[in-house]
Amino acid sequence: MKAAYIEQTGPPEVIQVGEIPTPEPGEGQVLVKVVTAALNPIDTYIRNGANYWELPKPFVTGSDLAGTIEKVGPGASRYQVGQHVWGTNQGLVGRQGTFAEYAVVDEHWLYATPDNVSDDAAAACALTGVTAHLGLGADNAALKTGETIFVHGGSGGVGSMVVQMAKAMGATVLATAGSDEKAELCKELGADYVFNYKTQNVAEEVLKVCPAGVNVIWETIREPDFDFLVSIAAERCRMVLMAGRDARPEFPVGPFYVKGCSLHGFVMFKVSPEEMDVCGQQISRWLSEGKLKPQIGKIFPLAEAAAAHKLQEDNTLRQAGTLAGKILIKP
Repeated sequence: MKAAYIEQTGPPEVIQVGEIPTPEPGEGQVLVKVVTAALNPIDTYIRNGANYWELPKPFVTGSDLAGTIEKVGPGASRYQVGQHVWGTNQGLVGRQGTFAEYAVVDEHWLYATPDNVSDDAAAACALTGVTAHLGLGADNAALKTGETIFVHGGSGGVGSMVVQMAKAMGATVLATAGSDEKAELCKELGADYVFNYKTQNVAEEVLKVCPAGVNVIWETIREPDFDFLVSIAAERCRMVLMAGRDARPEFPVGPFYVKGCSLHGFVMFKVSPEEMDVCGQQISRWLSEGKLKPQIGKIFPLAEAAAAHKLQEDNTLRQAGTLAGKILIKP
């Protein structure tokens, strides 16, 4: 099969595209014919040498996929050949990735794709959607109907999912964006109030809308300004962090604990299949009902996997501002 893979870690240029053996499904696994894969920042970190775990060689990059069941391995009974599925959590914890014509996947990491949902839409909502769902759930933000949530970066991959899910859960959504175009996108996704962080004093604007502060803060920025975040927090505010693994920001301990705030961090690849299954089933329902509208920034053929990685890094690490939505790969 054709695949985008690496023999050693390094910059995007280490990615090779060529023929490698098509894998065979083992116990409890299925072989998926990949129609669409999606790129995430973590894929670029792993390719660049982040030493989270030992990688197989050659290592196929990519976490997300959507496609059809090609073959069912022994003991796998959840899906049938020809069924449309989507999933994430591949290319992580030493598993092979999804930038290939085929991928072997443990069936418990897959979810049925509704008939009225495209493979592109499902793939674009995979890791980002699961991350948003986990962060908003009972173990983290525990967002409730009628509460207020501030999403710092509402047009990004995860941010756009948080905006839509929070709205579907009955919250009032406040979001930031770095341009008028991205602000308009946030409104289209359901945000009730959107602030341009380059031209407005966001703290002042948030407190005009919510004088007592917001109930939940979702931070997508790699270098959080906790003085700002605590200033817009309501009593017992829950803050969710999801980026900035090397960040070491200053932290206003006193104001934080006096307000009774709590801070929540998590990574989706450490949760159980059972926890992720709850997310996957809900995401499929919301996609089918039109409550989730995936934001697709650019689609690359498999042969241009390195260019896709470079575009992701330019925006994640260098704040290029040239991407709004997910990068998809078509094997």
